[in-house]
Amino acid sequence: MRVMALDIGEVRVGVAVSDPGERVASPVCVMPAAEVTGCAKPFRRLLEDWEPELLVDEGPQAARIRKEAARISDACGIPHVFADERLSSAEAKRSLREKGLTEKEMRGKVDMIAASLFLQSWLDERARA
Repeated sequence: MRVMALDIGEVRVGVAVSDPGERVASPVCVMPAAEVTGCAKPFRRLLEDWEPELLVDEGPQAARIRKEAARISDACGIPHVFADERLSSAEAKRSLREKGLTEKEMRGKVDMIAASLFLQSWLDERARA
């Protein structure tokens, strides 16, 4: 089953996907939050391209994020679960800094790397269970 992670922010949403065997998470892109929360055509096209069967959303977060995640899930007809992503953004920034990127160069990349990190953590936890 292919799983898609959404790192939902107020401005941007980082997107990552797993391989069909649920072993490896890969960053895909960053989309404007309005396109994802509104289930706009670019987001629907992304869903068609990757065909996820499950969405993994960040959590535990503010109630706003939970509501947005539920709305996105309902709009695209794909069930969702929450994953603990508290350290994913900090880890993503650290990783990008180690690669020599400046704060300006990191903008936008952090969200998809964070989505990939918390999806990988969720996949690893699921495999251990």
